[in-house]
Formats: sequence, structure tokens, C-alpha cells
Amino acid sequence: MFLSLQLLLLLAVLLGTDGYYYSMIKECISSSSDMVGAEYIDSYYFNKQRYVQFNSTVGKFVGFTEFGVKTAEIWNARSDLLAVEIAELDRVCKPNLEIQFSHILGKTVEPKIRLRSEQQASGDHPAMLMCSAYDFYPPAIDVYWLRDGQKVTTETISIEEMADGDWYYQMHSHLEYTPKSGEKISCVVEHASSKKPIITDWDPSLPQSEKNKVAIGASGLVLGIVLSAAGFIYYKKKTTV
Repeated sequence: MFLSLQLLLLLAVLLGTDGYYYSMIKECISSSSDMVGAEYIDSYYFNKQRYVQFNSTVGKFVGFTEFGVKTAEIWNARSDLLAVEIAELDRVCKPNLEIQFSHILGKTVEPKIRLRSEQQASGDHPAMLMCSAYDFYPPAIDVYWLRDGQKVTTETISIEEMADGDWYYQMHSHLEYTPKSGEKISCVVEHASSKKPIITDWDPSLPQSEKNKVAIGASGLVLGIVLSAAGFIYYKKKTTV
């Protein structure tokens, strides 16, 4: 996973109806928390075209246009300017990247998994299951399906990933399949918050709609028993007065 910090400085000079835009983007990039291979990149653009860039790995300015090549030659000849650019990796990038890794990427939240039926098989129409992972962080996640222990590669699978807007993420994976008697279908989620895959098995004993009806019926039965008991207690107290 790459972590990148960017600082954008944009200057615009308007001449009549034409606009000329000069921008600088400073980036700090690292792929690991130990800062091995961390880079500082200082890029300069004119009208969105990059013309010169400093890269700490290269250690000097490199031009990308005719004007950029000339600019790079002039800037590379200035030892004081190069010293400042080289120092930015240790002065700015590494301290800030370490903060980001420890306070953001180091904090993981395990996803909540929900597996349900979206469509029952009927005629020529296949069945469809949906596996949802909610409220997890960081966003990198792998969701896949197993049928009798084998990873699904032939059935139709679609995946939707979206941000919740509160630093957490959610992902939904759909599986279209033709049911077989006695088979076992599982949704597998791999995420940085868990050392081992999170496996959720599908229970096809009842359709989701029927399970909901059973749950509602059971809730109604419990509520009826509670109300009956309360009524009986009230009646006994009243008759003993």
C-alpha cells in the first residue's frame, strides 16, 4: 500500500480572455512504515503540462520539455537549491509519513459481514446471493466466494465498493449461481484487520423472506406471552384486593 501526501500550490495569471496556469505539486510517497524507499517528488507544471521535476531517488532535477530541460540544467547547477530539495525527504516527508502510518493506516477496523439471498432460482433464472462487508478500514479488502471449498471463478460475480463518508467503507459482492443439492457456499473476506480470512457460510434451509417471517412470528409470539403474563398478574392482584 502506498501512502502519498501532496501539497498543491496553484498560481493563475489572466491576460484578457486567456489564462496561464503555473502549478507546483510536492509529494511524499512511501510503501512501508519503515520509510524504506520513501520518495520526495517536487513537480512543476505550466498549463497542466509537467515541464521539470525533482525526485529524491534521482537526486536532481529532470526536464520533460525543451524549456524544462534548460530549467533543470540551471537549477542543477545551484548546489544550494539541490541541498534544500534533498533535505526535504528527511525534514518534511519522513516525519509526516510516519504520523500518517501510525495514526491512520495503523488503525484497522474489522468489517461486519452480512450474507443474504437476493433472488431465488426459478426456471431459467439463476439464484443470487449478496455478501456485504460494512464499516471497515482501511479500504483495501478482498471479497470472494467458495463452493464446496473451491474458489468461484466461472459464475457471474459483481462487486460494488463505496465510501461511507466517515472514514469507513463498505463493499457488496453478488454471486449468480445454479443451486446444487448438498453444496456449501461461503463468502470469504480478507482484510488487514483480521489475521485470517473471515468466512461466512450460506444457510439455504430457508429463503431470506421466509427467515424474516419466522423471525417476525417468533417476536410476535414472545410479545404475546409477555402481555398475557402481565395481564394474568394484574388480574390476580386485582382479585386478591
